[in-house]
Amino acid sequence: MKRYLPHIKRHLAARFEPDTQFGLHLTVGVVLLCLAAWIFGEIAEEVVAKARLTIVDQQVATWFHQHAKSAWTLFFLTVTHWHGQVGMIIMSTILGFHFYGRRAYYWLASLVLAVPGGMLLNVLLKFFFHRARPSFDDPIVSLASFSFPSGHTSGSTLFYGVLAAYLVCLSAQWSARVAWVVLAVCMVALVGLSRIYLGAHFLSDVLAAAAVSGAWLAVCITGVSTLRRRHAIRKTE
Repeated sequence: MKRYLPHIKRHLAARFEPDTQFGLHLTVGVVLLCLAAWIFGEIAEEVVAKARLTIVDQQVATWFHQHAKSAWTLFFLTVTHWHGQVGMIIMSTILGFHFYGRRAYYWLASLVLAVPGGMLLNVLLKFFFHRARPSFDDPIVSLASFSFPSGHTSGSTLFYGVLAAYLVCLSAQWSARVAWVVLAVCMVALVGLSRIYLGAHFLSDVLAAAAVSGAWLAVCITGVSTLRRRHAIRKTE
């Protein structure tokens, strides 16, 4: 065993090197992927089994519906409509042209893989779980599609995730990096809250969407980053 220890130590040390092909970025990506996938699995299991989380879902949905106010309704309708399919296409297209103009082709690839791919995954999951949306006698919004996981939350997680990752890489100061991440999380939370407030989704729909989209985002960004580093290493050889 002792003769293998130096090899093991070198292997582990290489996983935390920031500039290598399979270094720190891959380690962080795998950790985030596993964590997000585990969270989604736990939520999905609770939903399928109609466990306690589904009871909390109904309680939260009922509370928001009973406390809905016209001013907040208008605000959340604006938020949710802007982060629908049309809004996401517009924002993603603008960001894509920005990447293209800056010749940030790897970031453009991340965006193209993350947003459309993640939204397709969301649709497939909806048809797999077949969960009905919240139901009220006087709904604010009425939708016939399936509920689990939330498409709006998924799209916002993917878009703001790519944007935040890009801005973090551009920022030299840690305070700025943290600020971009916090801002992205707040935007995703706002979109998710709008879906719960309007009665379009349960709490678990929103949490599951953020988790599974976070997992897909980790796959896309980590994969593209690995390709970029591999290409850079080959150019120096």
